[in-house]
Order: sequence, then C-alpha cells, then structure tokens
Amino acid sequence: MPGNAPPTWHLPAATPALVLLTAFAGCNTVADWSEHTDTAALARVSSAQEAAFGRTEAFTIERPSETFRRRLMQNQNLPHAARASMSMADLAPIDHWPEDERLAGRGAPDPFLGRLMEAHEADASMELTLVDALQIAARSSRDYQSQKEDVFRAALALDLEQHDFHTQWASSLTGDLSSTTSSEPVRSRTTSIRGTPDLSFTRRLQNGVTMTGAIGIDLIRLLTPPRTSSKGVFADGSISIPLMRGAGRHIVAEPMIQAERNALYAVLDFERFKRTFAVQVASEYLSVLQQTDRVRNAEQNYRSLIVSVRQLRAENEAGRRPGIEVDQAVQNELQARDSWVSAIQGYQRALDGFRVTLGLPPDAALDLERAELERLGESVRKTLGIEEGDAQAMIAARTVSVPFDAPIDLPPPGQGQAGPLEVSQEEAVGFALENRLDLFVSEGGIYDAQRDVTITADALGADVTLFGSGSFGARRTSPSSALEADSTNLRSSDAAYGTMLTVDLPIERDDESHVYREAWIGLERAVRAYQELEDRVKSEVRDRLRVLLEAREGQRIEAAAVFLANRRVASAQMNLLAGRAQTRDLLEAQEDLVSAQNDLTAALVAYRIAELELQRDMGLLLVGPDGLWTEFDPDQDPEGTDEPRS
Repeated sequence: MPGNAPPTWHLPAATPALVLLTAFAGCNTVADWSEHTDTAALARVSSAQEAAFGRTEAFTIERPSETFRRRLMQNQNLPHAARASMSMADLAPIDHWPEDERLAGRGAPDPFLGRLMEAHEADASMELTLVDALQIAARSSRDYQSQKEDVFRAALALDLEQHDFHTQWASSLTGDLSSTTSSEPVRSRTTSIRGTPDLSFTRRLQNGVTMTGAIGIDLIRLLTPPRTSSKGVFADGSISIPLMRGAGRHIVAEPMIQAERNALYAVLDFERFKRTFAVQVASEYLSVLQQTDRVRNAEQNYRSLIVSVRQLRAENEAGRRPGIEVDQAVQNELQARDSWVSAIQGYQRALDGFRVTLGLPPDAALDLERAELERLGESVRKTLGIEEGDAQAMIAARTVSVPFDAPIDLPPPGQGQAGPLEVSQEEAVGFALENRLDLFVSEGGIYDAQRDVTITADALGADVTLFGSGSFGARRTSPSSALEADSTNLRSSDAAYGTMLTVDLPIERDDESHVYREAWIGLERAVRAYQELEDRVKSEVRDRLRVLLEAREGQRIEAAAVFLANRRVASAQMNLLAGRAQTRDLLEAQEDLVSAQNDLTAALVAYRIAELELQRDMGLLLVGPDGLWTEFDPDQDPEGTDEPRS
C-alpha cells in the first residue's frame, strides 16, 4: 500500500446478490421448521436420559397413523358426538391451516397395535391379558401422553435457552420510493428508488459479553436522466461487557442451567410416572378380576339358595318343615339376588373405569382374561409355600382339646414362609433412599434454591458495563453518489469508533434485597420439602411391608376359613336333611362361605398389588417405553437399576 493511503477492502461485484441470497436462504416452510424443532427437542430428551440413567430409550410424542381407540370406534360403530371423538386424523382443517399432513399422524405404524387390531377383528369378544393392558395404556392413555408431552416441552424450553448463546443471524431488505419537484431555475422532477439489503449477527457469550455486527449495501437507482446508479457499502459492530453485576457464567447462563435441570427433572418425573402408572394399571386390572370373582361367588350362592328354597318348600308341603323356615330361606334368596345384581353392576362399573384408564371408550366391547386371576393365585401360593393341606392342618390344630386354663401362647404376626420381597424394613428403606427418583428431584430443588440465593445476591452489587462500537463505510443517499469513486469499497478513512463505561452504584437496592430475602425463604422451604418427602418415603415403604405381611397372613387365614365354611355348608345340608339342624344354620353357613371366598380373593390381590407397590416405592420396578415392567430380584445386586446420576 503506497504511502499513508488508508486501507481498502474490495468487495466483489456480486456482493448485492450474495447478500440477497443470504437474506432469503433461511426462508423455510412451516413443516420444515416443525421438523427442525422436533429434531432439536428429541436430541435434548436423549441428552437428559443419558445424564439421568447413562442410557437412552425410544421416545416420541407423535401419534401412529392408526390408533387402537379409532379402530374400536369404527369396528364397533360406537356412538360419538364429534370428529374429535375418533382421533385428530378425523378433524377437518380450518381455513389457512398450516400443516395438513400433520393431522393424519406422523408416527410409524405400531406392530403391537396392528396385531391387537387384527385379533379384535377376528374375535369380537377379545379378552385383554395384563401384558396387553400395560402396552395399550402406554400407547392410548391420555395421562401417559400428557406426561410425555411435559418432557418434550421441557426439552423445547431447554433448546430455546441454549439458542440464546448461539450466533443468531438476521437479514432484511428495505426499500423506499422518493420523488422531488423543483421549479428553479427550471421546473424538474427527480424520482429515485433505494434498496438496502443487510446481514447482521448477534452473539452472546456465557460470561455476559454480547457482540453484534452488520454489513449492508445501499442501492440507488435514479429513474430520471441520466439514469445513473451507485452502490454504498457500510459495516458496523458493537460489544457490551458487564464487569460487576450480571457478569460470570453462573449468572448469565443461569436460565440455561435451570432449563437443563428442568429437562432432567422432567425425564426423572416421567420415569417415576411410568412406574406409578404401571402399578395403577395392574391394580385396576386385578381389582376388576376380583369383581368377577365376587360375581361368580354371588351367583353360586344365589343358585344354592334357590335349590335350598325348593327343598324346604317340598318338605313344608310334606309337613316336615315349618313355614317360617321356608320364609327365612326365601328372604335369603332375595338378598342373594340383590347381592348378585350388585356384584354384576360393580364389575361393569369397574370395567368401564378401567377402559377409561387405558384411554379407550367405556362402551368398547373389551373384557379381561379371567384366567389371569387363577394364574396369580397359583403364583402367590407357590411363592408363599401354601399347600393344599395347610388349611385343613390349621383347622385341625384348633380343634385339639386343650384345658381352658392352659397358658395362651399367641404366635407373632408373620408366621410361615415369607415372600422374596419381604425384606427387612432397614433394607427396604435403604433401597428407597438410593433409588427413589422423586427424592433425587427434590434434592435437586435444594441446589436450585441455593443458586437462586447466589443470583439474587449478585443483583445487590454495582452495575458496571463497558460498551464499544465501530463502523466502516457510508450510505449513499443521493443522486450525486453516482459521481463518487468506487463506492463498493470499505475504507478505514470512513471508520468511526466509540467506547462508553456506565456505572450504576448500589445506592437503591430495596427491591433486590426483598428478592434476596425471598430466595433464602425458598431455600428453607426446599429443605423442609425434601425432609418431608424423605419421611413420607420411609413411611410408605414400611407400610408396604406391613401390607405384605397382613396379606400373607390373610391368605392362610382365609384359605382356612373357606375350607371351614365349605365343611359347615356340607354338614348343615346333611343335618338339615336328617332333621338335626334348622334352616338358619344352612343359610348362615352359606353366607359365611361367600364372605370367606371374597376375602380370600381380596387377600390374594392385595398381596400381589403390595408386591408391585413396594417395588415402586423402593424405586426398583423398571418400566420400559412399551409399558412392560422388569421386577426386582432380591437375589441379584440392585446395581442394575436406573439409579439417577448426580
């Protein structure tokens, strides 16, 4: 560069076209932006899963192209009030609808639901197994979908916060039309069109520094003679540096840090929900089956009483039985019918509620597999070592003649073989404190509250900020610009620089001091909330063990009660025929038999539900994305569980 001539940056002749191309390059369609957002959010979900469990699993909030609910509504011609009752795919797009294809559902077809739908089409009286119910719930339950959407929304919020620290580009094109009329010395009119394309960026660093820059081109085309044109190039930039208050990553990046933790909490909350929801589905499933057993017992009792009434009426007509005993039997028959009708309605009511829990219409023709209860009974009896002769032995032991004044020795609760999950209270509490995901989230809330104290304390300091700016080139705003030499160059002689320091002394900080004190209160509340949750976790686990013990004792007691009630019914029938018993003896024995049968089923279901609830409350019941669980094996080291990482 000869002499002291100012430096010049030469821009290519195609610069205006390049700037315009950059300005329009980011113009994506609505579908493009939607896909971009989904991809970014799912990536954040995977990162949160990796941070929480050291692994990732399939996750999506997209509906499959066909849902089980919609197929049921169609195949069974179920009544509905609007298109939305079927699915989103049946909604009619409104005017100016942005994404027609999204309504149809973008999720891949579900092989499981495909097989289930085919089975339903082949057999209208399809019965759901417990495994089927768990998988349907994970796909159709509205609560389950809402929980997944909460995770997705937390991921969206995180992506938005992280975007604040990316280089953000913007481009624009402005134009104007101007006209000037002059009467001296000769009347004339000058008309011009000006276009200004520019490209700018903003970059915010996590230490608080903010940098901005822009480059633009002024284009002037004159519509009056001599129809000359010119181009003016300009560029500018600025920087802002906080020196005291608001400086440092722990202050500036706090929203992003909190968003990262919120995404982690959402993943942990969803995992906790999956376990709780799986236990809820299993509990309702078994409760419905328990209702079917009550219907069966009520029906058997009703039939037995009908036979008894017939026999007693025949004896009364033969003069061997007083009429009052016939009336007693008829009264019990009517009560049995009432109980039978009530049991049927209770079963149907429970089944409707269970269908709704699964996210299916309550009037769908779906039933539960009754054999599941029989398999459960065999499994529990095998687990607890209950043999067929145990009930008879228990009754026999209580019929041995013993002097009335002999010492009474009460065996403590929990006699007999314990189930594999009936660990000690100390061990169960230890598992829960190590693996409960809600405890981890609550503990994280304490750390969040501590950071809040730190941030609000920073707001009490002085605000010192250093600003700097610079610009190059100049805009060409008049027709005379056409006479200037090479307006496509950026010359340092056209540069302007500036700097500024602002200081806001902490003289008035009443608002900030109140916020700071509130942060301390928030920290104290977070600690108390964690303590309360920890105590509640301990109480829940200890209570689940008590329920297990009670249900195990109930299994043996009610099995003996059923054995004894059956023997009483048989004995009463024989004595009644022989004239050595009254009708009331038979009626009472039959009532006690029904009650004992219901109590036995209730103890069986209670034990199984308590097993699942204990595993859930210890944080050891794992549930996959398909809704199926993996139960805890006490003989194995629980290190394989999804204990969250700190």
